[in-house]
Amino acid sequence: MTGHNFDPTILREYDIRGLFEDNLTIADARALGRTMGSLVAEQDGRSVCVGYDGRLSSPALESALIEGLSQSGLCVLRVGLCPTPALYFATKALQADAGIMVTGSHNPPQYNGFKMMLNGGPFWGQDIIALGERSSRGDWVDGDGRVVDMAILDAYVTRMLVDFRAGKPLKVAWDAGNGSAGEAMTMLTSRLPGDHILLNAEIDGTFPAHHPDPTVEANLSQLKDCVRENGCDLGIGFDGDGDRIGVIDGDGRVLWGDQLLSIYAEDVLKTHAGATVIADVKASQVLFDEVARMGGNPVMAPTGHSIIKSKMAELNAPLAGEMSGHIFFADHYYGFDDALYAAIRLLDILASTDQSLAQMRDALPQVVNTPEIRFDVSEERKFAVVDEVKERLGRTDAKVDSTDGVRVLNADGWWLLRASNTQNVLVVRCESENAEGLERLKAAVGEQLTASSVEVPSF
Repeated sequence: MTGHNFDPTILREYDIRGLFEDNLTIADARALGRTMGSLVAEQDGRSVCVGYDGRLSSPALESALIEGLSQSGLCVLRVGLCPTPALYFATKALQADAGIMVTGSHNPPQYNGFKMMLNGGPFWGQDIIALGERSSRGDWVDGDGRVVDMAILDAYVTRMLVDFRAGKPLKVAWDAGNGSAGEAMTMLTSRLPGDHILLNAEIDGTFPAHHPDPTVEANLSQLKDCVRENGCDLGIGFDGDGDRIGVIDGDGRVLWGDQLLSIYAEDVLKTHAGATVIADVKASQVLFDEVARMGGNPVMAPTGHSIIKSKMAELNAPLAGEMSGHIFFADHYYGFDDALYAAIRLLDILASTDQSLAQMRDALPQVVNTPEIRFDVSEERKFAVVDEVKERLGRTDAKVDSTDGVRVLNADGWWLLRASNTQNVLVVRCESENAEGLERLKAAVGEQLTASSVEVPSF
């Protein structure tokens, strides 16, 4: 049987992702359906949920994916245009054997890809490598499947609202960034008390207002302005497929993922005393110290939504998060990253207290740090640079944590260098108790990058 070879650069650690009509094609989508469908069929599975985001290329990729799945004899539950967490929810709620989301996530408009679930858990790492190998062999199961359209958004929104206790009304600005969370956001806010101002709720794959990535502060400018001009209690933004959250307090300041996780952890640990809280390697030391102070068990994990989900299941952790705004609740939700649900949990906390979000932010121990700094390095070079830095540091007495890349702890604080698994970039973050220490940490990173012939970014 003739197989299909994927461009190896699109088989990423956590998903499949590439440039549409360059290294990611309609034929790739069909072959993914045939291969994933065959895996499910061999395990006596019968159904798979499929959703797609608002990118211009997503409908065509979804159609080809469904064709491949149905040729494997499966029942395809087509949930349509939705945010990625709604696809995850559908897979759980409909008890499907697998789920596939057509999405380019937070990448630029010309990108697209696929996020996958199998047997209730993430499909990643070696699973994706093995899928590529099986596709190249053409090792496929044949069958006559069928396609069933399933409306899921109303049930998804209803489920999120179960965990909202109506307290004091809040004034909230929301920004979907023209991403696939727009319709769900509109439905959700129409059923919440308070005053809600919606920005960029229309789904548009050209992303005309701004790029939908809330980890880049420039993309939050419109939301900041809206919060200030309208006297909002807070602002909430989403990435292109709705699994990452960005938050602005009433003073117009960003709360990064680790700061949010500190606020969520205080709430979760009230009812789960001593529980494990997981954060990725980019998170502030403040978070780990705060979780310990509140009686929790802080655990540092590699960056990556699939890794975090697997680690949560392994350690039975009720809460986890990443600097990038992926927040995972498993206390009385499903343990997947859902920015809309994270928004509901934050509103629930704020509606039941006299403290403002700005006051909660200011109550955290104050340090000085850089945001997550991302700069372009080729796919072929990015991991090699990290290995070179690790090797050089290994010849010194530096205190290095190699959970994910290199995180170096010294008297000034810590700095991190890691390679992104989703983009052709290196990621740097530094944190210190004072500005002088932060400058020394930046200089240390710069020295290592220069030694590996990498241009030092402006930070």
